[in-house]
Amino acid sequence: MRKIKRIFKIVALVVLTLLLVFFIAIHVFMSPESDKKVLEKLASSFTTPHIYYNHYKDFDYRVIAMQQTIDTILPTLVFVHGSPGGTLDYKRYFKDSLLNARANIIGYDRVGYGLHHTGDVQGSINFELNILHDVLKDLTSDKVVLIGYSYGGSVVMASPKKYKYKVSLASAISADLEPMFWTLNFYDWRFTRWLIPKKIQAAAKEKYAHLIDLPKYDKQWNVSPSPVINIQGDKDWIVPYKNSMILQGLIDKDKFKMVTIKDGGHEMIWSDFDLIKNEILKTLE
Repeated sequence: MRKIKRIFKIVALVVLTLLLVFFIAIHVFMSPESDKKVLEKLASSFTTPHIYYNHYKDFDYRVIAMQQTIDTILPTLVFVHGSPGGTLDYKRYFKDSLLNARANIIGYDRVGYGLHHTGDVQGSINFELNILHDVLKDLTSDKVVLIGYSYGGSVVMASPKKYKYKVSLASAISADLEPMFWTLNFYDWRFTRWLIPKKIQAAAKEKYAHLIDLPKYDKQWNVSPSPVINIQGDKDWIVPYKNSMILQGLIDKDKFKMVTIKDGGHEMIWSDFDLIKNEILKTLE
């Protein structure tokens, strides 16, 4: 019996230690990168990235541009990240020499996911649209290609303005299709919420907001006259593939292209870089 108790204590101690290490690691991994770190990770031999901050209402948010000044002759790629996430999710696209030669490249950390106001998401597509339009205010919209991933895709698709193109990457469209994962309980329970990094808390808050907010746009996904390239894996279980099928049925056929990644999942922006890059290049022709 003593040996059993001792073994139990050792196992319990090991499990608690591993959990502590796991939560520390995930907090470190999910912490927003400093401006210096972002610039280091995006540095290349052919372009010099820079960072500036915009102010909208009571919020400051970080904007990252791969060119020091916008070349008005070229189109501009504007990337909108998902939940949780950040501009560095698109690092390979930002550092690609061909994309940089063919276009200006801009991204921004949505409110709640950057260095300032971390976790303080607003859970509103309308708010996200206002931030997006604030980023675009000095750009000519018909020379802009909007690229949105997951919830960032929802924001891109909801914008009613005319753009050169919209690229929808596994965009969440239907509240009825939103999978409410068991792990959301860690956010629901007050005694475990503090264990979760603020960016993941932000994503959980947005997840619940989708149930109320997405239905407001059910009849607006086709309002924008912009042509759309929609890309998604047919095995995506985080944003079900049926979202893409709904978009295909809602948007006029002459301005909608469906690209299905066979057996692809939600990690597509990393795993299917070449395919997505090639589709983006087509929008620049």
